[in-house]
Amino acid sequence: MWLNNLRIYSPDGEIERGSILIRDGKIEDLLQGAARESGINCEGLAALPGIIDFHGDMLEREVEPRPGVHLPIDLGIFELDKRLAASGLTTAYPAISFAWHAKDTFRSENRAIDLIRAVNKYHNDCLTDMRVHSRFEITNPDAGQVLINLLGEHQIQLVSIMDHTPGQGQYRDIEAYIQFAMKWRREKMGMEISEEEMHENVRVAQERPKAWDTVRMVGQITQKENIPLASHDDDTPEKVAMVHDMGATISEFPVTVEAAQAARERSMYTVMGAPNALRGSSHSGNLSAADAIAEGLVDILAADYYPSALLHSIYALQEKGILPVAEGIKLISENPARALNMEGRGRLEPGMFADITLVQEGQRPRVRATVRSGVPIYWDGHMSQLEGVDLSSGYQIGHVVDTIESPEERIAS
Repeated sequence: MWLNNLRIYSPDGEIERGSILIRDGKIEDLLQGAARESGINCEGLAALPGIIDFHGDMLEREVEPRPGVHLPIDLGIFELDKRLAASGLTTAYPAISFAWHAKDTFRSENRAIDLIRAVNKYHNDCLTDMRVHSRFEITNPDAGQVLINLLGEHQIQLVSIMDHTPGQGQYRDIEAYIQFAMKWRREKMGMEISEEEMHENVRVAQERPKAWDTVRMVGQITQKENIPLASHDDDTPEKVAMVHDMGATISEFPVTVEAAQAARERSMYTVMGAPNALRGSSHSGNLSAADAIAEGLVDILAADYYPSALLHSIYALQEKGILPVAEGIKLISENPARALNMEGRGRLEPGMFADITLVQEGQRPRVRATVRSGVPIYWDGHMSQLEGVDLSSGYQIGHVVDTIESPEERIAS
C-alpha cells in the first residue's frame, strides 16, 4: 500500500511532499515526490511516527467512572483502546497503582491485580499495543511481594517507583497537599474528610516505613528481565542518585529543575506530562514541562491524564517558539521507544514497523488515521473521501477489526 503526497517527518529531516510504501506490516520505502505506483492520495496530511504513550492514568477511571460504580474491566479496556487509537496512539502503557491506604478501594490490591491480568489477557484483542505500567508505592510494603510475583509471571512491562508521602516529592507543600487531597476525595472518591483528619493522615503517612529493600529487589529483577524501571516525582539530586544506583533508567515527572538536571547528568531519560507542556504549567505548581523542554531537560512526554495532549502539545511547543514539530515528535515517538526498549518503532524509515499517525496539521491538529503495523486502527470520514480509497477493499473499521490479529503476529517479538 502506498500513502502518497504526504508531509513526512523522518529521522533524516522533514520531507515536504513524499510517499510511504507499506508492505507486510513494515515501511518498505520512503520516497520524496510522487509515488511510483497508485495508492491513497493523502494530500493535506502529515505522517508522524505512531505515538507511544509511556504513562496514562485513564484505565482505572474507565472501569470506575464514579465512586463505587464498577464497570466490566474488559469493557473499560476496549473503550479506552478506541479513544487512544483515535488520538493517534499505536502503543500505550496504562499506569496501574496499588493503593497505599486501606480506604482507597479504587486502587485496591485486588483491583490492581485484576486490571494487570486483564490488560495482558486482552492484549491481542486491542487496536493499540497496550502494555502494563505498574506503579509501586514504596509506603505500601505489602504490595512488594505481589509486584515481584507479577514480574515473575511476565505480567508487567514497566515499573515506576513512587513515594507520595506529604512533605517531599510532588507534595512538598503540605498545606497545598491537604487542600488537594480533600478536594480529590470529595469529588473523585465520594469521601468527606476534615482538615484535622487530613493532618492526622499526613502524620501517619510520614511515619510509615518505606520499602526501599523491596525497591532494590525490584531493581535487580527489572535489570535481569530488561524491564525499564522509572522513579516518579524526583525532587532532589540526592533522590535521583539513589534511585539510579538501584537500577532506575528513567526519571518520571521530576518536580524541580535540579532533579531533572541530575537525571540528565546520569544519562537517565526524563519524562514530563504532555498536559503540562500543552498548558504551559503544572496543575500542582511544580516544574513547568515547557520550561524544562526549553532548557533541554526533557526526553519524553507522557499522556498522564489526557491522551490527546500528546499530539497537541508538540504543536503548541512550536507555536510558542520552544521546539519545532520535527523535534517535538521525538518526545512522543522515538525517545519513548528507546527508553522502553522497543526495537523497530518510533521512526518513519525503511525497515521499521508501519506505525503511522496521519494528521491534518494546524493550530488544533486533527488525527485522521492511525495505522499500526500496516493495518488501519482508526480511519475517519475524511480519509474515506480521499482519492484512491476503495472502501470495498477493506479500508474501513470493519476490516480493521476482522484483521486485528494480523499485526499482532508481526509484532509479537
